[in-house]
Amino acid sequence: MELSVRVLCRPHLARGFELAGLQATRASDAVAAAVALRRLASDAEVGVVLVDDGLYAQLSSELKGRLDRQALPIIAPVPSPSWDEKGEAEAYVLEILRQAIGYRVRPR
Repeated sequence: MELSVRVLCRPHLARGFELAGLQATRASDAVAAAVALRRLASDAEVGVVLVDDGLYAQLSSELKGRLDRQALPIIAPVPSPSWDEKGEAEAYVLEILRQAIGYRVRPR
């Protein structure tokens, strides 16, 4: 039996994981995340669940403890992307565009 890797994340992060080939389950808050994580943990075909660390931090310690005692799936919190400085993120995207189209795009 082959086990799958799944992702539990906030809606705005899901598309990036899906573009990377992973199946993402969206949850906007801790309540939705707990429901989704229980469902994923009961799926016999899921071997690893990558959980957005922002959502993971909001889960109850009881749920985390119960999931930690299970052999499968492995629940692994992953850091959310952060673009703290607008200039750095903008420069990164502009450089990708320059390389792709061979022309420097000017920011507004």
